[in-house]
Amino acid sequence: MTRTYGDWPIIETSDLNRVFTSPAGDVVAVRDVSLKILPGEFVALTGRSGSGKTTLINLIGGIDEPTGGRVMVAGNDLSLMSESDITNMRRGQIGYIFQSYGLLPLLSAYENIELPLRISGFRKGARRQRIEELLVLVGLSSRADHRPYELSGGEQQRIAIARALAPKPPLILADEPTGDLDSANGLAIGTLIKSLTKSEGITFVTATHDLSLASMADRSYEMVDGTLL
Repeated sequence: MTRTYGDWPIIETSDLNRVFTSPAGDVVAVRDVSLKILPGEFVALTGRSGSGKTTLINLIGGIDEPTGGRVMVAGNDLSLMSESDITNMRRGQIGYIFQSYGLLPLLSAYENIELPLRISGFRKGARRQRIEELLVLVGLSSRADHRPYELSGGEQQRIAIARALAPKPPLILADEPTGDLDSANGLAIGTLIKSLTKSEGITFVTATHDLSLASMADRSYEMVDGTLL
């Protein structure tokens, strides 16, 4: 079921800037970005390496702080929140998917998905039910007891997606989710993401070089030198 926030976009940035200072001079990673993303949208950020895609994702997720401007997530102004409040918001409101999967190597697929549910305080029975639902959703019920090294790259990314979805966040942020996959697996992951935005009512925002993935998005923006085109 699609989650709603009244008239609020789930993400809104206003005149967002991020400048990194170094001995060689200032580097403007994000320049005057104003963006609204509605609940249930699939949005892709494309552009060359160093164009500001990942920095923008990190600003939206509260992992980095802007030099200027404002970020609103689910009606929360991040500039008015303490670090602990932002951490708690991320835990409940945002799931993350990374290029390198980020699975814990000594845990099974089931246990990797279970981890955020434990952190969020789900009871054992509720955890089991949610994990079984997600394994069906990503098509890997038969691989629940396998560790990451026993899974293919595409399977590991499916488990990473299931883990991000586990506590039912309304927003998923991803950084190159198909970057380490071949074209067939990349297409399969893109199709899965597109399907999940509809079936789960999730907002999905990804930084990507993969134009095939970007073509599946509801909206796609190119970033050039920190500017959103």
